[in-house]
This record gives sequence, structure tokens and C-alpha cells, in this order.
Amino acid sequence: MDIETLRTFVEVADAGGVSPAARRLGLSKSIVSRQLARLEAELGVQLLARTTRGAALTEAGSAFRDHAARACAEIDQARETLLPEGELCGRLRVAVPLTFGPTHFATVLAELARRHPRLQVHTAYSDRFVDLIAEGFDCAIRVGYLADSAMVARRIGPLLGKLVASPAYIEAHGAPQTPDELPAHQALMQGTEAWQLMDGERVVTVRPQGRFKADNATALAAAALAGLGIAWIPDGVTAPHLASGALVEVMPRHPPPPAGIYVIRPPGPHPSRKVRVLTEMLVACFDPIAAGVAPRK
Repeated sequence: MDIETLRTFVEVADAGGVSPAARRLGLSKSIVSRQLARLEAELGVQLLARTTRGAALTEAGSAFRDHAARACAEIDQARETLLPEGELCGRLRVAVPLTFGPTHFATVLAELARRHPRLQVHTAYSDRFVDLIAEGFDCAIRVGYLADSAMVARRIGPLLGKLVASPAYIEAHGAPQTPDELPAHQALMQGTEAWQLMDGERVVTVRPQGRFKADNATALAAAALAGLGIAWIPDGVTAPHLASGALVEVMPRHPPPPAGIYVIRPPGPHPSRKVRVLTEMLVACFDPIAAGVAPRK
């Protein structure tokens, strides 16, 4: 029984089927199926019950999955102790937002792979909210305001944003002056989120309403440029439009409080070395004060 076969079984168990596990592993479905068949033959028990929806763990499979996962983790730790100081190996799966991901985080992930030739870095770019445990990710980079969660979060830097709208929208509908006036306007949102705004030293929460929603800040900026409403968008997306006058800031006396950039990982007392090293690199890039270096100009 080799460790890669155990790892394959854990992936199938966690992914809920051969096809999604094969995609995670970068293997063909036939290879994954053969590895599972060999493992079940060697153990003499059925670990997975194949269904039209995928694969479900049998009672024996459920008990064996936890032992197999621990064995894989211990082997990974053992391998790390044999590597030269600081070197990483194995696989790191990271979920990264599509907004900012390719422009802000991709270079850090590429540098991580360059520094550690034995490390496989698998990155998924999407603004969809990813379930780290169910989808088999080691960690995720998330931006904005974090909802309550059992996940462990490490803040790696600030994220500043503004409420913006087009001059055409302001001319047609006016501009809200206080948070109380905001629900009467069309809001451009990612979902059903609440917006936080500053009222002096106090943070107030507003639940805006609107008919246009998108899970991507660039798409929300396009809607704002089209005059569809008011949006909370990070400065990195709106800066050129504000400079050109295509967008204007709304309620500058009530700005959103600074949001953040975070590394999120599944619960546990200690992060893996791979996640820890990636986090340290991101902190050095996005939070110079925490990293102990002079801020970039």
C-alpha cells in the first residue's frame, strides 16, 4: 500500500467522486479508478459505494478515511524534515479571487513555486465562495470583510474602497448624503451583503437594495460606469475611473472602514509549512509594516 494510493482515496472521499478527485489530482479518471480498485482489493473491503452522483463512503471507508488522511499528513511532515532547511515539497492548492488574483497575487504564487522546485502549486481563480474542506483546498486568499466562520484567518494587509457612482446616475437620482438615505438608491452588490460605513468614530451597518448583482468587482465597476447605481468597490479597480471623472465618490464624509486581505485555512492548531510560507510572503508584499520593512512608495 503506497502513500499516493492513500492520498488518492482521501481525495475521492473528500471530493465525493472519482471525476472531481481526478481534476484535483491532475490525473485521468481511469488511473484514479484503478488505484481505488487496488486499494480495496488489498484491504479486502469496499471503501466506496459508487452512485450515479459520484461515490459515497461505506462504513468501512468512513473509518479508514481518517486513518489514511493522518498517514498522508504524517508522511508529508516526515518528508519536510528530510529536506534542506526551508525547502517545501508536495502540493499546495490555493483558492484565489478572480478580482485582484491575476494582477496582485499571481506573482507571489509564482515566486513561491520558483523558490521551491519540489512544490506543486495548484491555483483556482474564482470570485465564488469556495468551501475549503469540501473542495480540498489547503487555503484561500480572500478580500473584503470576513463573515463569521470556523475557518482560521490571518490578515495579510489592508484593502481600501469607496462608494462610487457615475455622474449620470448622480444627475438623474441625486447623491445620498447620509447612510440613512442609501437604501433609497439602487445599489450594485455581490449578493445580499450589508455595507459598513463610518459615522464619525462609529461604524454603522446599512442593508442596500438593488437589481444588479455580480460576484466580481470589475463587473460592478462596469455597471457603475453604465449609470446603474452606487457600488462599494476597492480602490485598485476604481482608481483610473475616478481619475478620469467617469466615476465619482459618493458620501465621502461616510467612507467604508478599511477592509482586509486574508489567508483562510481549515481549522487546526497549526498551519502547514506550505501555508505558513505562502502567508509570510503575502504579508511581506501587502503589509510592509507587519513585515518589518519600509512601506513602498
